Amino acid sequence: MTGTMNLRSRAQLLGCVLGLRSLALVLWGIPGARALDNGLAMTPTMGWLHWERFMCNTDCEEDPDSCVSEKLFMQMADLMDSEGWRDVGYEYLCIDDCWMAPQRDSKGRLQADPKRFPGGIRRLADYVHGKGLKLGIYADVGKLTCAGFPGSYGYYDIDAKTFADWGVDLLKFDGCHFDTLVDLADGYKYMSLALNRTGRSIVYSCEWPLYMMPFRKPNYTEVREYCNHWRNFADIYDAWQSVKSVLDWTSSNQEKIVDAAGPGGWNDPDMLVIGNFGLSWDQQITQMALWAIMAAPLFMSNDLRQISPQAKALLQDKDVIAINQDPLGKQGYRLRKEDNIEVWERPLSDFAWAVAMVNLQEIGGPRFHTISLASLGGGLACLPACLITELLPVKGKLGFYEWTSSLKLRINPTGTVLLRLDRTN
Repeated sequence: MTGTMNLRSRAQLLGCVLGLRSLALVLWGIPGARALDNGLAMTPTMGWLHWERFMCNTDCEEDPDSCVSEKLFMQMADLMDSEGWRDVGYEYLCIDDCWMAPQRDSKGRLQADPKRFPGGIRRLADYVHGKGLKLGIYADVGKLTCAGFPGSYGYYDIDAKTFADWGVDLLKFDGCHFDTLVDLADGYKYMSLALNRTGRSIVYSCEWPLYMMPFRKPNYTEVREYCNHWRNFADIYDAWQSVKSVLDWTSSNQEKIVDAAGPGGWNDPDMLVIGNFGLSWDQQITQMALWAIMAAPLFMSNDLRQISPQAKALLQDKDVIAINQDPLGKQGYRLRKEDNIEVWERPLSDFAWAVAMVNLQEIGGPRFHTISLASLGGGLACLPACLITELLPVKGKLGFYEWTSSLKLRINPTGTVLLRLDRTN
């Protein structure tokens, strides 16, 4: 009798959870806030961006190999084509600040610095397109860029048309040197509309929430209507403290920002600094894993001419990129934090889940952490059973686990274990 009652109770519980799983599918299918209607960035944008690694280096006499120049971008385009970057999804080659001449031309148009970009942006765009890539460029909503070059304030239509005429495919629109919050918001909205009016498909990358936040809470429903992705937090640096600060801010504000993300519009935690100088190997794994969980745009800022084979393999890991690019388009979130161990999860298509366990302790050696599979995905991630695959730091199938099982894993200091859970019947 007792065994029958236990079996019945288990069946009832299983039926209840299966019902919840069906409800979850319905809820996941409900679109969030209306996205910018340009048909772009249906999955997070991937590419290369010069800023963190090369900054505003304009001295091509002293440092010809690392100055912001036509030569630098052509070399990066060659490598993105020949070294497999484009093939795994990194398709946008993006110019940041400091590409411009100090003044506009006689017709009020922006122009590239003639010494550093002797062929102009049109020729560079043609070169990049010839490699099967797309070109991104930088401008600013205010009167000047952050580095003091001409801003777009008062020139939004002219600049949008200029970028379209040049064959630009993405605009990163910064937020320095604006006068009022009204100017800031109106400028971001106006440039969005101006880009669409050109008739060219141009991904619109905003920094609107970042500059609005010190004064007023951003309206993410509105931001999403005008932008394909948007920055919320300060520029990233090639340092663990910087990466950790981005993760802290994101998890602390996830209730405000996670639901805003989805096909056509994404929260942008800034560049991948993998392959540079400041992060240990475990910290590079953590950045790659968590940017995948967060459905973040993947913009590398590194020197592809000098990147190590290990960093290249991490950045080109197709299984991790597949999590980032999952078509369900749901941003992941921190599920819990205890004793300096964080557990993050992200729902994927076909009822799969990605789970990341991060060891934030910076003293001592590797630590073991045990998770109950029934606690993941609201109890749905491994119901009634799942195949668990470790993607990082070491790829391999961990095996089949039942819903009632626990999983014990070893995590290096400042490192992450990234898992994929595929439900089985």
